[in-house]
Amino acid sequence: MKQVSTKFRGRVITVNVETVPLPNGTVADFEIIHHPGGAAVVAIDAQDQVCLIHQYRPAADGWVWELPAGRLEPGEPPQETARRELIEEAGREAVHWQSLGSILSSPGVFAETLHLYLARGLSECPLAREPHEVMEVHWMPMAEAVRRALQGELRDAKTIIALLRAQAVLDGRGSPA
Repeated sequence: MKQVSTKFRGRVITVNVETVPLPNGTVADFEIIHHPGGAAVVAIDAQDQVCLIHQYRPAADGWVWELPAGRLEPGEPPQETARRELIEEAGREAVHWQSLGSILSSPGVFAETLHLYLARGLSECPLAREPHEVMEVHWMPMAEAVRRALQGELRDAKTIIALLRAQAVLDGRGSPA
């Protein structure tokens, strides 16, 4: 039987030590960080450009290139999170949405699922940033963003995976999840 001891509860995460019986019959303690999950969006405009956010991230000790993304609010469906974040961070709304599936951010320590979306049919709307968000909005050709992902110039895992999945869908080599 699983036992849970909460070590920290913050505004966003909870850190537990969980004693878990494993499939091989042993029992082990795991430090697990629980996060509500998030959503990220590959937003492609009519010129086949993708929105990338250059955001200051203290945990990364500097600036990181990312897709518009954010944390799921309680009871909020992932696509609604993606829609909200696209408005807040990029000042865009989308007519067409496709799921690109989900990923686990770091399953050895995080209980977090990230939902990925492709958004097209964009129109401008007002930005709605939070005061702690320090970021710049950039638009670049999708091919350039994928090249940067493949050559290691982009380091954010959700961004790299979502760009590659979106490119496969756009090329007809993949199907939305």
